Amino acid sequence: MPERTIAIVGTLDTKGEEFLFLRELIRASGIATIVIDVGVLDPLPFEPDITRAEVARAAGTTIESLLSERDRGKSVEAMAAGAVAIIRGMHEQDKIHGLISLGGSAGTTIGTAAMRALPFGFPKVMVSTIASGNTRPFVGTKDIFMLYPVLDIAGLNFISRRIISNAAAAIVGMVRQERVDAAAQKPVVAATMFGVTTPCVTRARELLEQRGFEVLVFHATGTGGQAMEGLIADGLIQAVLDITTTELADELVGGILSAGPARLTAAGKAGIPQVVAPGAIDMVNFGPMDSVPEKFRGRVLYAHNPNVTLMRTTPEECAELGRITGEKLNAARGPVVFVMPLGGVSAIDAPGKPFHSPEADAAYLAALKRYLDPKVNLVELDAHINDDRFAGEVVTQLLRISGTLRP
Repeated sequence: MPERTIAIVGTLDTKGEEFLFLRELIRASGIATIVIDVGVLDPLPFEPDITRAEVARAAGTTIESLLSERDRGKSVEAMAAGAVAIIRGMHEQDKIHGLISLGGSAGTTIGTAAMRALPFGFPKVMVSTIASGNTRPFVGTKDIFMLYPVLDIAGLNFISRRIISNAAAAIVGMVRQERVDAAAQKPVVAATMFGVTTPCVTRARELLEQRGFEVLVFHATGTGGQAMEGLIADGLIQAVLDITTTELADELVGGILSAGPARLTAAGKAGIPQVVAPGAIDMVNFGPMDSVPEKFRGRVLYAHNPNVTLMRTTPEECAELGRITGEKLNAARGPVVFVMPLGGVSAIDAPGKPFHSPEADAAYLAALKRYLDPKVNLVELDAHINDDRFAGEVVTQLLRISGTLRP
């Protein structure tokens, strides 16, 4: 009896030959498979373990209904919902230990929807023609391994056989590897960082690690903030050092690194200790200089590198960010401290630097004070955010409000 089982989610109606090849490779390795058919058409090259009719029922519909409507988009949506329900149920019952899929845009939509329903660390492999493009809508914040097939997934040939073989070997290796305990052995602190706040977060991380904490650093690039909020909601984080709240600026002004409207809310809902700072709220992110929207071309712009252009937030925008931050923190159920660096909020917000604007920083602080509930402790520190003194202060505050949370 094989010791582990891998689920294979796929559209057997259009890619049955490829999925049969994949299934046989996995079985040859001594691992069992459960094939879940998420296609809607005939014919089928082999019988799946879970039929398309079962998947449709799990989504609250029928194959007959989907066929009669002839709406490809609706069919993909329904089969994705059914696959999510089935995969989630099998995982909860410990019936599967890995998930793999192959596909174009529709297959990737369905396969990755099922993968995103699984926890981090669970093996997930997606062979996708989308893998060389924008994968954010498909990967989200989950640890999905995507492999680009070079060709379209349309028949077996010397290239596709090699790619599918590599994918099979990858999922088998992941499933067979010695199990690593996913539970943290130390109290976990989440921290947010950007290139322009790296000195502060690096020093704070070192100080916390010296005291026996495990620090997870999230790159505040939109998905980074979303990933942190997700892990907090999952109960995997015990405290937060949210130094870099820059994603709020992108959400407000329309930059490319927004983490969505739920940013800076999960820790408050969870009631865990959080120390917050306005790291990099002086900037909104865009791509190359020529990608900056025309309406912003007259603003203060800074080429961080050839692929990233930063735009200085105005005093009015900073005031609005202060209001947003204050209102989000007011809703927290746990202890909160906000630490304001009076000497600048990023590496390029300092005397002589391109984003130095005491007026904008003051507008942020004034609005924050106006909206912040007295229950939230506000600390104003005469230091730059990247000074060691500031890093020491945020760590001191986090330790102070963490109470019994000790290594």
